[in-house]
Amino acid sequence: MTTRTVRICVCGDEGTGKSSLIASFVKDTFVTNKIQSVLPTVTIPPTINTPEDVTTTIVDTSARPQDRTVLRKEIRRCNVILLVYSDHYSYERVALFWMPYFRSLGVNVPVVLCANKSDLQGPGSTDKVVEEEMLPVMAEFREIDSCIRTSAKEQHNVIELFWLCQKAVVYPIAPLYDHKEGQLKPACQAALRRIFYLCDKDQDGYLNDKEFLSFHAKCFDDKPLPPEELDNIKRTVSKAVPTSSVEKGLDMRGFLYLNKIYAEKGRQETIWIILRKHHYEDSLCLEDSFLHPRFDVPEFSSAELSPAGYRFFMDLFLTFDKDNDGGLNDQELDALFAPTPGLPPSWIETNFPTTTVRNEAGHITLQGWLAQWSMTTFLEPKTTLEYLAYLGFEGPNARDSTTAALKVTKPRKRRRRPGRVERNVVLCYILGSSGAGKSSLLDAFLNRPFDTLYHPTIKPRRAVNSVELHGGRQVYLILEELGELEPAILENQAKLDACDLICYAYDSSEPDSFSHIVELRKRYPYLDELPAVYTALKADRDKTTQRSELQPDAYTAALNMAAPLHVSVTWSSISELFVALAEAATNPSTAFPKSEEPPDRTSLYMALAATSCAALAAVLIWRRSTNSA
Repeated sequence: MTTRTVRICVCGDEGTGKSSLIASFVKDTFVTNKIQSVLPTVTIPPTINTPEDVTTTIVDTSARPQDRTVLRKEIRRCNVILLVYSDHYSYERVALFWMPYFRSLGVNVPVVLCANKSDLQGPGSTDKVVEEEMLPVMAEFREIDSCIRTSAKEQHNVIELFWLCQKAVVYPIAPLYDHKEGQLKPACQAALRRIFYLCDKDQDGYLNDKEFLSFHAKCFDDKPLPPEELDNIKRTVSKAVPTSSVEKGLDMRGFLYLNKIYAEKGRQETIWIILRKHHYEDSLCLEDSFLHPRFDVPEFSSAELSPAGYRFFMDLFLTFDKDNDGGLNDQELDALFAPTPGLPPSWIETNFPTTTVRNEAGHITLQGWLAQWSMTTFLEPKTTLEYLAYLGFEGPNARDSTTAALKVTKPRKRRRRPGRVERNVVLCYILGSSGAGKSSLLDAFLNRPFDTLYHPTIKPRRAVNSVELHGGRQVYLILEELGELEPAILENQAKLDACDLICYAYDSSEPDSFSHIVELRKRYPYLDELPAVYTALKADRDKTTQRSELQPDAYTAALNMAAPLHVSVTWSSISELFVALAEAATNPSTAFPKSEEPPDRTSLYMALAATSCAALAAVLIWRRSTNSA
C-alpha cells in the first residue's frame, strides 16, 4: 500500500497551548518544563495507531503579525488545519479572524477545531461547550470537519485529536456525506450501489448472510464478524428501512442506509475502507491502474481470454440469464452491465448484438456471448480489461489483477513455415466486389436466414462465431468485410499484420466480379504476404465466364494455389467454407502458393557419390606416379 503523508498545520492565538499539545503527543506525556514558543516541525512515521499507512508531519505556527508570511506559507502547504482555542477571547477569534483568514487564502482543506485546556473548566462542562461553542461555529463554517475538547496537561484526548486530523485527510467526510441534505452524496451512492451489485453474487437483490460475510472479509482483511453483530446490523436497518424480507438479508436501500449511519456517526473510515478495497480513489472514481493495468501485446502476437477469463464470462452469463432461455434479453443485459458505464463503445458502433450468435428471439446466446468477448479481447484487449474491472473479476489468487483473465499468444513471424499457429482467435478479411455476397456470407456465418434484398455495406462489418476444426479443436473466427474503408485498411500495415487470412470472394454468376480481385492484388502487392483462400459465391446460380485474362481456376493454378471453393449461402454445406477458412488461418502455410517439387534426392546422392569416387581415384593415381618417380 502506498504511504500517505498528512501535513498538519497547528494554528491559533498565542497562549492557547498549541506547542504543549504537540509536545504531549510526541512525548506521550505532559512536558512541565517551559518549552519554546514555536516548536520545530515534527515528522512521525506510520504506526499501528495511524489510519492505514500514514506518515504525519506536524507544523507549529506563530500568531504574531510579524510571522504572518510564514503562517500563510504553511497553511497553503498543509493537508489539514488544527485550530486551537482555550478561552472565551480565543474562541471569539475563531469566527471573527481565523476562519475568514483561511478562506481569504483560498485553501480548501478540512479544519479540526480544538477546545484546549479542558482541565481549567469545571466538571460536566463538556456538553455545554459543545452545544454553546462548537456546534454554532461548525454550522457557520462547513469546512470544520470535527471538534474535540482536550487537555495537554491531563493527556486528555491528545492522541484522539491528532487522529481526527489524520482522519480528516485520509477519510474525508466531504465527498461522502451532505450535511445539509442529511444524505450520502450521489457519487458515493453510485459507488456503493456498484459494490452492492458485485457482492450480490446470486443477483437476487439481497446480500444474504454468506454474501455479507464474504463482503466483510474482503473489506476488513478477513476479520470475523460475530453472528450477534450481523443480527444487530440487520435489526437496526430493518427498523428504519422496511424490506420485503429481513431474513433474506440487506437489500440495496438497507445497504445504503447502513453506510449513511456510519457517516452520521463519524465512522466515515468504514465507508472509505469499503470503497478503497473496491479500488475507489478519493475522487470516488475507480483507480486508473485498476481499470487500465499494464498489458503489452508484442508484435505478431495477439491477446486472448485465458481459461479463467472464459469461466468468468460464462458464469456471468448464467447468473444473469434469469429466465433460463439460453439468451440475454435487454433487461438482463441492462442488469449485467449495471456496474459499468454501459455497453463498450465499440459494441455500440458495430450494432451489437448483430455481430454474433443470437437465438430466435434476437437475444445473444452463451456461444455468442463468449465469441463477442473473444473478438473484443483480440481487437482491443484494453476494453476487455476495463470491463473485467467494472464487472468484478477476481482471479484464482487474491492478488491477481484483471490481467489474469487474458493471455498473450506466441508470435507468428513466418507464416509460410509449416505448422499450426497457436491461436484460438483468428481474423479473416473478406475482400471482393460490391454485390459479391460478402454480407450474406456473414449472415450465414451467424446462422441468419438469407435476405434477398441487397444492402450495400458502408462501414466495416464484423461477425464472430466458434468453428470446430478437424480433430475437435475449437477456434473463434472473426470475419470482417471492409466496406468503403477497404482502401484505407489495406494501406494500413498494422491492420494487415493483425489479419490472419484473406478470403477473396467473387460472384460466380457475375462476369465482372473476379476482375476486382485481380485488380486488388495488383494495387496492394503486400496482400501476397498473407495466406489466402479463393471463394466463388452464389454457386446455386448459373456459372458465367469471368471477364478476366485468366479464369479463376486457371488464375489460382498459375499461383500454385487451390482452386476457388464454390459455395452458396443457401446450401447447408456453407459451414464447410468456415471450417476451411479457420483451418487456413491456423495453418497458414497451406494457404500460400505451393513451392516447386524438390529435385530427386536419389539422383543427387548418386551424382555426389560418383564425383567423390572420381576425386579419390585421381588422388591415388597421383600418389602412385609420385612414388614411382
